[in-house]
Amino acid sequence: MSALCDPPGAPGPPGPAPATHGPAPLSAQELSQEIKAFLTGVDPILGHQLSAREHARCGLLLLRSLPPARAAVLDHLRGVFDESVRAHLAALDESPVAGPPHLRPPPPSHVPAGGPGLEDVVQEVQQVLSEFIRANPKAWAPVISAWSIDLMGQLSSTYSGQHQRVPHATGSLNELLQLWMGCRATRTLMDIYVQCLSALIGSCPDACVDALLDTSVQHSPHFDWVVAHIGSSFPGTIISRVLSCGLKDFCVHGGAGGGAGGSGGSSSQNPSIDPFPGSPAIPGEKRVPKIASVVGILGHLASRHGDSIRRELLRMFHDSLAGGSGGRSGDPSLQATVPFLLQLAVMSPALLGTVSGELVDCLKPPAVLSQLQQHLQGFPREELDNMLNLAVHLVSQASGAGAYRLLQFLVDTAMPASVITTQGLAVPDTVREACDRLIQLLLLHLQKLVHHRGGSPGEGVLGPPPPPRPVPFLDALRNHVGELCGETLRLERKRFLWQHQLLGLLSVYTRPSCGPEALGHLLSRARSPEELSLATQLYAGLVVSLSGLLPLAFRSCLARVHAGTLQPPFTARFLRNLALLVGWEQQGGEGPVALGARFGESASAHLSDLAPLLLHPEEEVAEAAASLLAICPFPQEALSPSQLLGLVRAGVHRFFASLRLHGPPGVASASQLLTRLSQTSPAGLKAVLQLLVEGALHRGNAELFGGEVDRDNETLSVVSAPLASASLLDTNRRHTAAVPGPGGIWSVFHAGVIGRGLKPPKFVQSRNQQEVIYNTQSLLSLLVHCCSAPGGTECGGCWGAPTLSPEAAKAVAVTLVESVCPDAAGAELAWPPEEHARATVERDLRIGRRFREQPLLFELLKLVAAAPPALCYCSVLLRGLLAALLGHWEASRHPDTAHSPWHLEASCTLVAVMAEGSLLPPALGNMHEVFSQLAPFEVRLLLLSVWGFLREHGPLPQKFIFQSERGRFIRDFSREGGGEGGPHLAVLHSVLHRNIDRLGLFSGRFQAPSPSTLLRQGT
Repeated sequence: MSALCDPPGAPGPPGPAPATHGPAPLSAQELSQEIKAFLTGVDPILGHQLSAREHARCGLLLLRSLPPARAAVLDHLRGVFDESVRAHLAALDESPVAGPPHLRPPPPSHVPAGGPGLEDVVQEVQQVLSEFIRANPKAWAPVISAWSIDLMGQLSSTYSGQHQRVPHATGSLNELLQLWMGCRATRTLMDIYVQCLSALIGSCPDACVDALLDTSVQHSPHFDWVVAHIGSSFPGTIISRVLSCGLKDFCVHGGAGGGAGGSGGSSSQNPSIDPFPGSPAIPGEKRVPKIASVVGILGHLASRHGDSIRRELLRMFHDSLAGGSGGRSGDPSLQATVPFLLQLAVMSPALLGTVSGELVDCLKPPAVLSQLQQHLQGFPREELDNMLNLAVHLVSQASGAGAYRLLQFLVDTAMPASVITTQGLAVPDTVREACDRLIQLLLLHLQKLVHHRGGSPGEGVLGPPPPPRPVPFLDALRNHVGELCGETLRLERKRFLWQHQLLGLLSVYTRPSCGPEALGHLLSRARSPEELSLATQLYAGLVVSLSGLLPLAFRSCLARVHAGTLQPPFTARFLRNLALLVGWEQQGGEGPVALGARFGESASAHLSDLAPLLLHPEEEVAEAAASLLAICPFPQEALSPSQLLGLVRAGVHRFFASLRLHGPPGVASASQLLTRLSQTSPAGLKAVLQLLVEGALHRGNAELFGGEVDRDNETLSVVSAPLASASLLDTNRRHTAAVPGPGGIWSVFHAGVIGRGLKPPKFVQSRNQQEVIYNTQSLLSLLVHCCSAPGGTECGGCWGAPTLSPEAAKAVAVTLVESVCPDAAGAELAWPPEEHARATVERDLRIGRRFREQPLLFELLKLVAAAPPALCYCSVLLRGLLAALLGHWEASRHPDTAHSPWHLEASCTLVAVMAEGSLLPPALGNMHEVFSQLAPFEVRLLLLSVWGFLREHGPLPQKFIFQSERGRFIRDFSREGGGEGGPHLAVLHSVLHRNIDRLGLFSGRFQAPSPSTLLRQGT
């Protein structure tokens, strides 16, 4: 009977069935009838066909009474559960959202026809099997667990996708779990398996776990819902036992040494196979299905039980190291643990991501690395190479925050101890050499992945190109470009070479994002030419792969600067490095000429973005921007008016700020920039000269050139404070009723307030006279460079007329008039009679006061006079200053001019300037030489003669002729009636005659020259 009921090769009966809660034992005749009914499906007494319920109950009776019949009975119960599941799904299909009838599967052929309603039979099966498990778990639990788990796998695979209500296995796992757990038959099978596993969990659950693994291999992915539910119910047990069973299978099928990737000769038999396949299946390997099941189960559990999986994997790793070296005499499971873990990580990115976060902390202690090195000593060279290739592949697949930490760990370990290791950290040289080789292989592997991302050469020929292969390790490094650049610039032996190469690969892989970012970081952090060369080398390696790299890098850096995300020290360093690169290109030295030229082109395209940096509040940033713009090439096409004016304004501001902070040595860059801007176009020249003159005469910059600080506003506020309660309306009425003077109603406030005394004197800034002279020469030198005529020659240390352009000097003259006396701008150039000065007293006093407050005006007049006939356009200023001086000398009651030193110096300078500008003939122009020897009234008489000469021979540009030989305008006084000053020299000769004892030696200086001499002096 046992031979009849048990299939061939079936194990013996687990023991008698439990007698509790069951029917009374059957006699031999009754047992024979039940066996016949079970086998034929016909009632032996009544002769009719047994229903599904009756047939199932007959089987359960045999299972209780005849243990050897368990295989046949359990096989029959498969059909019962299958029919129950089919009926459940059919009921779901008949709901309003059910699918069409042709999608319903036919009933299985081995199951007799029967209607739904087998839930009671299913419940009875559960009761019987539960009794068996409780009575003898060691005997029944392995058998029943294997039967239940296999049946769930068959049902999941059979009905997956055949019903509208059964979602596909690749869909939502939660929906699939809810569907199957809502079915009474599958829920019962799940409860039976859970009971079996619970009964054996304390002793030996390997049988249950083995069945789970085998079924997962056969029916995945339809079986995933079972794995998810059981794993969630027993996470600790399932994880540890699945890993244990997988390791045992790996040891059995992977060779005695447990080598990675199969037995000893597996890698050499097929050297052309990719060493890092997506599925490490190798022909002839029986372990692949088992380890694939382990990967699948742990992959499902990783989302919710990642910590448990990580702890178990690390425990296995440490246990294998603590078990001794990897010699052949050791425990095979300990020897195979490291290759097994490598294989798991290769096959499951989820497991790799679970462990990678703590992998560095696990390997950091030096003792762990030493144990690992000792553990791997006993492995053959071929297996070690295979494991090293697996490690390279795993590092390239690392993702998340652990990828950068892993890279730093490898680099730190591979570096010599004297460079990166702290005191007391001793890593064996063999470990360092292994890490060195690992990094080199990693870089080589990443290079292959980056430059062959499109797949094999034949892919995409007949269709669209395949999508690029992702490289998780490089994806994880996207957010660490700044750290990598900082580590690279440390220039530590091999370290910076590895990271520099990695930056290049990352730039190509993530193009176009990381390349400009990396180049920008290197340019903004390099502090020496050696560090700056790393940027040039990176550019040289990427210029072929990345088009438009420099413009993108330049725009991204400027965007960070204007957004405020790039700190001022880095901004200044970025600009200085750019200036250095552009300077290398212009000097034609040994620097990277191509990079400097291209950066110059990029900078010229963003002049409008660079100009505001000249106004940056941080001095180092503004100075660095000036250094760059001073040598940056301008675009070939003309600058737009807005760009030109913006650059000129910012450059002038930078010039005066540098002059104030650093003195003349610090204005070289700003001066060079303004000189280049003045050469771009006539509009640029005029704008530079105008803003320079206006800025120099501005109250805020006046003290730089020896001027007086304007404290009018403060004085006025102090003086008028007691009058705050006065009525503004009454004041206006009084002024309106009064007779206005020539200069307006405010002329009464020049000297002070009636009843409150004179105004306080102007505050004079105590700046060193040498510094004032130095500043003035710097400004005048810049103006001379801007005003230099093309092709002119400079006279070293003097104002040579051939070096100045009359048009440029005219622009300076016009700006002087507009700045000093704006209400007289555009006035007539002709000299009025002396009586006319009575109507311009206030204006003349204001002009004289302005010349006294700002000595720079005299130097600017000298500059204008060096390029005739530009001084003619300052006629208003000359007339006002001369009238003010005449008024002073007329009112002076001192015996000599020494009591009025400023007026004496101003009178001498005024006459000399007019003579230099060819407004006076030489005889009259030399009269200032005797002013210091005369009395005030005599000086007034001589100045009146100058006024008379200018009234008759007005300072008009039409009186100048251009001399082509000299390349400048001259004035021939001999062609003007009385132009040599004959009638006007009478006063001068009379004064000389009166003071013949002191001035006799000067008489030769005041004789009217011959026409040839006059012409020669004019040239």
